[in-house]
Amino acid sequence: RKLAQHRMGSGKPRGLQAGRKLRQHRKVARWADAKFKKQNLGTQLKCNPMGDSSHAKGIVLEKIGIEAKQPNSAIRKCVRVQLIKNGKKIAAFVPNDGCLNYIDENDEVLVSGFGRKGHAVGDIPGVRFKVVKVAGVSLLALFKEKKEK
Repeated sequence: RKLAQHRMGSGKPRGLQAGRKLRQHRKVARWADAKFKKQNLGTQLKCNPMGDSSHAKGIVLEKIGIEAKQPNSAIRKCVRVQLIKNGKKIAAFVPNDGCLNYIDENDEVLVSGFGRKGHAVGDIPGVRFKVVKVAGVSLLALFKEKKEK
């Protein structure tokens, strides 16, 4: 049996001299892949208000209530925070029942991500961060009444 020697219309260059051409084409074609593009463009880093860090300090500008998405009906307690490192303003969720009472305007708070790598969580639209500390004291310790502000 004789194998077909010619592959007309196979679409890709073949042979000993084809390595450079294949490599160049792969380099161009990878940018069509959404995951590859997201990893390598660098815009994720630029548009992230926290920069490259996991936590950031900021000053509380105001307390806000954000309405939950359908089908839930609630007012989620959040704060507007201006980050110290770059002056960007973000909305941060205040966890636990009544913890908003421990936060005053112009307080220094420590903010971290909300756990979905830059996506909003659950039924809170547009909120990608949560408050962890207030004036250097853990919000959880204040909530459990182990420490005072």
